[in-house]
Order: sequence, then structure tokens, then C-alpha cells
Amino acid sequence: MTVENLRQRYVDANQDHLFDHFDKLSDEDKTLFTQNLSKVADRIPPKKLVEDCKHAIKLSSDISREGSSIEPLPSSSYESIIGNPEKEQEYYNIGLDAIARGQAAVILMAGGQGTRLGSSEPKGCYDIQLPSHKSLFQIQAEKLISLQKLANNVVIPWYIMTSEPTRASTESFFVKHNYFGLLQSQIVFFNQGTLPAFDINGERLLLGSPTKLVESPDGNGGLYCSLRDNGILTDMINKGVKHVYMYCVDNVLSKVCDPVFIGFSIKHSFELATKAVRKRDAHESVGLIASKDNRPCVIEYSEISKELAEAQDANGLLKLRAGNIVNHYYSIDLLKRELDNWCNNMVYHIAKKKIPSFDNKKNIYYQPVEPNGIKLEQFIFDVFPTISLSKFGCLEVERSEEFAPLKNAPGTSNDNPETSRAAYLNLSKKWLTAAGAHVGEGVNIEVSGTLTYAGENLSRFKNQNFNSDILLE
Repeated sequence: MTVENLRQRYVDANQDHLFDHFDKLSDEDKTLFTQNLSKVADRIPPKKLVEDCKHAIKLSSDISREGSSIEPLPSSSYESIIGNPEKEQEYYNIGLDAIARGQAAVILMAGGQGTRLGSSEPKGCYDIQLPSHKSLFQIQAEKLISLQKLANNVVIPWYIMTSEPTRASTESFFVKHNYFGLLQSQIVFFNQGTLPAFDINGERLLLGSPTKLVESPDGNGGLYCSLRDNGILTDMINKGVKHVYMYCVDNVLSKVCDPVFIGFSIKHSFELATKAVRKRDAHESVGLIASKDNRPCVIEYSEISKELAEAQDANGLLKLRAGNIVNHYYSIDLLKRELDNWCNNMVYHIAKKKIPSFDNKKNIYYQPVEPNGIKLEQFIFDVFPTISLSKFGCLEVERSEEFAPLKNAPGTSNDNPETSRAAYLNLSKKWLTAAGAHVGEGVNIEVSGTLTYAGENLSRFKNQNFNSDILLE
């Protein structure tokens, strides 16, 4: 693309200000500038990008649910395994069989940095101070190893989505730790996409330097285009994958490639399914999995009335209680059929941020103290309404066994390293007690993922007393 053609594409989108300094650039910087803006324009035509931003701004100001019918998912789409061990075992057997046949793959969303935790490393490298001092990555890798043993030593492909700032450090962390005992060949790293940022009015694209636009990660909904654009879906198809398990790196209790969840989805022929945990109370600040106008959706807690939030069913449980934990199942047939549609038609959402930028008229870098711009992002659950309720499932699981997110700094009120560590140790104690061991009050025991996937194979500890902290591997 010539410079003239490139400039015209941005001029047509009312972004001619980007070229105000072009004639003052060195030849080398002109080339860099042209290359960088070309890459953006090839991914998303500038005119469409501006239109999408305007639409996102309008969407953010129009959260009215008037005329929409928000209801719990019907029983045909929603099931709980809490207190139902027989059903859980049935699903486990179905899922484990599929995994053993080499039909399952795992996607890990690991693009985030540990900034909020006071760490400069990727979040997956974080140590929540278990006795073993294992990172989140290691905890999850060892779960996968244990599951592979249960599934006749099958090799489960692990696709790890990073971001541009975390890619190199994530890969080097895996190399340093010898892939935590997994095969290097079964792990595929790929980056999530990025999106340019706008000024606070959503009218002008921002420059981050004289030669490039400001770009930021495109949100968890960017997973879909990343699967397509990095050839991940094609790789899965070539490997014979039929079932995809997706989870987030910050959940220390995630049952990686959970056979129960996969079996639940297979049994009911669901093409897309999600896990949920029961809300702690009516006003917990969590997204809710529900139906809107007879389509599955996720709604924010702030978007429903107090009356609806507190409404109960015949069993005295909250009607809307399915808390979203961003843990999904996808059939490969669904991804083959819908991935392009999702990439081309998903809406954007806006986040107003303080965005450092370059003023190419004054030739200065600007460090804002107040929000000065808009970052665009996509939400992974925005594709839910494209699925019919007959093909969508939600499995309610026990929070204390499957969900302990790590989002906040040490010492905060919840979802922090302390709560994550306590949840992991409490689950270890629960497993040992169920196996017939005796664990003393206040004793911290870490049962390693190298020893068990989800509490099985612990009968050797029957009648054993544990009166001091210990790591069992």
C-alpha cells in the first residue's frame, strides 16, 4: 500500500490528524509509521473502526432492559451437581472417555499481568505462598499431568493465550521450569489481539509515539479472532479435537480440562456451555448467567432491579443465582461454523482510561492525570445470544471446590492471594478427610496436583494423622 493510499484510508475516516507530523519524520521513521498504520488498517478498516467506536459509546449509554424478558435459564439448559454425586460420576465417565480418545483440548487465557498484585511478571507466574511456593502455571500444569494419567496417558493439547507484554516472559518461564513436566510439543503459545485507542470523545485515534498508534489488548472476547488468526482452530481440527475446555489463569481451583464438565456437555449435545457458582448473596457483585428474550446471556448485577436480584424460586434459592466464572466448553463443530461470524459481528465495549499519548502537533508526550481516552474491548460472553437455548448449557458447581479467583492485591478484602491460598489448602484438607485421614485443627496441608487431580487416589492416607503443616507430593 502506498503512503498516499494509506493516508486516504485514514482521511476517509476523519483521522487525517495522524499524518500532521509525517513530513518531519526521518525516512526510517516514515517507513515504521507506514508499516504500523498499515497493519492496523489491514486488520480493521479505519472507517469501520471509527463506526464501531461510536456504536460502542452508544451501547454503553443505553443499558435499559425495558421490553426485555430476563429469566433464569430453563431446566433443560441448567443443572447443578451440588449434592448429586451419581450424576457427577456419570458425566465424569463420559468426559474421561472422550479425553482418553484424544478428543479434548484446553485453552488457557493468560494474557494478564500481575500489576494489581504488585508483580511485574505475568499473572500465571505468581506465587500465592503455598507451602510448595508453586506458581499458578505450575499448579495447573500438574493438574493436567494427573488428568492425563487418569485418561490412559493421553497427551492433551494446551493452548495458552498470552498478550504482547507477557508473551516472551511467559514462554521463558515455561522453559526455565522445563514445561513443568509436560511435553513442549503439546503446548502452543499465541497472542491475543490489540485494538487502537481513541480520545475521550471517541473521535480521534491516539498516537503512542511518532511512529505508531496506541494499542491495547482487545479483551477476553478477542479470544475468538485470536483462535482464527493464529491458526489455533485449524491446529485443533488437524489433531482430531472435538471438545474445547477454556478457563482463566487466575482461578487457582480450576479443574483443568474437567471431565465432568465435558461429559455434561457431551451428554446433552450442548455446543457451548459454561460453569457457574451459586451467588453468595442476592447482591454479590458478579455477572449472572441467565436468558434474555429466550437467548442465553450474561447480565451485570447492576442491570437488574433489587426485586429481581432478591427473587427466590420454590426451593428458597435465588432465581438468578448462576454466578459467571468465565469457564466455558465449546464443541469444535460450533467453532468451525461460527468463528468467522463472531469475529466479524461482535460488538465492542468502551473503557475510559488514562492513556499516555503523543501529541504530533506539539511534538510532546502527554501523561494524563484524568481519563483522557477510550479503550475498546470485547467480552467473551457476547456470543452467548447467538446460540439457541437447546444447544446451550450451564453447570452449577461447588464454589469451594472450583472457584477461588486471584484478582486483588495482598491484604484486600477478597479475591486476593490469601483467600486463594486458603481455598486451595481447605480443599486439600477436605480431600484428605474424605479419604479417611485425620487433619488437626489449624493444620495446613497442600495436596499437590502431582498426587491427585480432584481428590482421587488418596486412600493410602486413610487413618493417618496430620498434626503439622506438610506438602504431600
